[in-house]
Amino acid sequence: MTLDPYDLPEEPTPALGTVVEADRGSLPFALIHGEALVACAAWALGDAGVTPVDVGTEWAELVESGEPLVLHDALCPMTPATFLAACVARAVEADTVVAGVRPVTDTVKHVEGGVVGATVDRDGLVAVASPVVLPPSVVAALDRPPGTDFAALVAALRERFAVELVPAPPEGRRVASEDDVRLLEALTAPSAG
Repeated sequence: MTLDPYDLPEEPTPALGTVVEADRGSLPFALIHGEALVACAAWALGDAGVTPVDVGTEWAELVESGEPLVLHDALCPMTPATFLAACVARAVEADTVVAGVRPVTDTVKHVEGGVVGATVDRDGLVAVASPVVLPPSVVAALDRPPGTDFAALVAALRERFAVELVPAPPEGRRVASEDDVRLLEALTAPSAG
């Protein structure tokens, strides 16, 4: 399914959420447009109508809330709030995990026995970006907080639950270096829109 990443629902679906910055080194604190990546990600969550939860919040409290849980990657700081809100609405409407993904643009090769082989067709490949939205039923079914590696998290969730992969807009791309941050900054500059 494709969601319109710029179509904000009239009334955001109530949700709890957190910006995941653990296990990402110092990059979440790099600056984009003069602000830390983690701050930009937090603002997007707020603009999407998501209520922030502290990392120290007990899992039982999240289950008891009966609300979906939004995990937003600090390394996807410019993901539009409208896309985050649309993902929350879809997760609740379909009672499914929703994960934002981006197309794979790198060349991927098969490796067998230590020998590099054929090129993999990228048309069927995606990279997990942000957000990962857990509907209330999935939050209740888990006994602890999910991990911080979004790709591993989505793979693990797919083993137990329905997971819908939704194409994230270009500005929702994940950064992996300062060079990526500069590229994303250029892509999201007011004159670039």
